Amino acid sequence: MKISFLIHNAYGIGGTITTTFNLAGALAERHDVEIVSALRHREHPNLVLDPRVRLRALVDLRKEADHPLHQRPAKVFPSAEYRHRQYSELTDQRIGECLEAIDTDVVIGTRPGLNVHIARQAPQRVLRVGQEHLTLDNHPPALRTALRRAYRRLDVITTVTEADAAAYRRKMWLPGVHVEALPNSVPDPALPPADGTAKVVIAAGRLVPVKRYDLLIEAFAQVAAAFPDWQLRIYGKGEEQPRLRDLIERLRLWNNVFLMGAATPMEAEWAKGSIGAAASNFEPFGMTIVEAMRCGLPVVSTDCPYGPGEIIQDGADGRLVPVGDADALAAALLELVGDDERRRRMGRTALENAHRFAPGPVVAQAERILEDALAARTTDRPTSTPQNHRSNSALIGRSHAARDAAHAAAVGALRAIRKGRR
Repeated sequence: MKISFLIHNAYGIGGTITTTFNLAGALAERHDVEIVSALRHREHPNLVLDPRVRLRALVDLRKEADHPLHQRPAKVFPSAEYRHRQYSELTDQRIGECLEAIDTDVVIGTRPGLNVHIARQAPQRVLRVGQEHLTLDNHPPALRTALRRAYRRLDVITTVTEADAAAYRRKMWLPGVHVEALPNSVPDPALPPADGTAKVVIAAGRLVPVKRYDLLIEAFAQVAAAFPDWQLRIYGKGEEQPRLRDLIERLRLWNNVFLMGAATPMEAEWAKGSIGAAASNFEPFGMTIVEAMRCGLPVVSTDCPYGPGEIIQDGADGRLVPVGDADALAAALLELVGDDERRRRMGRTALENAHRFAPGPVVAQAERILEDALAARTTDRPTSTPQNHRSNSALIGRSHAARDAAHAAAVGALRAIRKGRR
């Protein structure tokens, strides 16, 4: 197959870029794969891309940031999408021209706005796939309304969790569109796994409020009080760094908690630890959880929507605790810190259980999804969903559609009133 991925900016850093590069590289072993980046802001990507995968950009911001068409707002890319201000009539034009001329069997979008472009502009001869890397419920009602209108023209939608796939089936009502969970993959580690002897807990990710590193630091204060020779190392950068540094000072944890900055790749750092930790209020998937487990670390995580509960088997390869509960998080960490044998046993189980997120199993599922969808198009197979289920789904989906449309209309009216008062 010829497969094209359409991504926001392949030259940046982020989970969607990482998992797209991972999947594209794995698919390139048997297929002709390219990544098309809507935007570009530097000479080379931050992340390493498999040399078998071609990369091209449509709008080079180093040269075209001042282009007249780039000063006008996008019309195809939905206005309710988070990235809308970074898109323009120029990106509309370039993406449309790219899709019109694309010589591929499959085109895969990697965020809602780009999925809308594919749904509206990719030729029908091409299999049109939209990936969801966040969650349906995380999108504002106005965006969900725009997606309902466009996504009916897609062939496949993939989500990163079963819970989100169920939400799409229940709330969107997209007849004829195949919806399936396809988890993110993490490459096979090149280093030996952690042996569980290091007295180090590791967390990684953007230093932003939703990740709740403040909660993790507060919980670790209890660990440090009982086991002062243990450390917490937090990798990443972001807006929360000054506040977290102040918290470390206030709790007098300067000998136990360290803000390590960003590290790419993280594999060598995971291998230096014995426990992974995550304290988020919300995780569409939980890439760092899988990375830690693939390096032999059991992970203590909040059981937040959506990903951790589908990755961690509580008590076997990690622990799940209530969201926002510092005491429960501390107790779970203390369980593993204080029991060497249990920690090492759970680390071995984590290594084994996380194999389902290796490139092999994930790319095999991706190939099966694409091949089945292509076969269904050529044979014009009808959907196999039972009639009564289709009827129930239609009623539920229309109910959610009406609710979102009403909410979006109310928000639009309120904005118009506020604008009129200025």
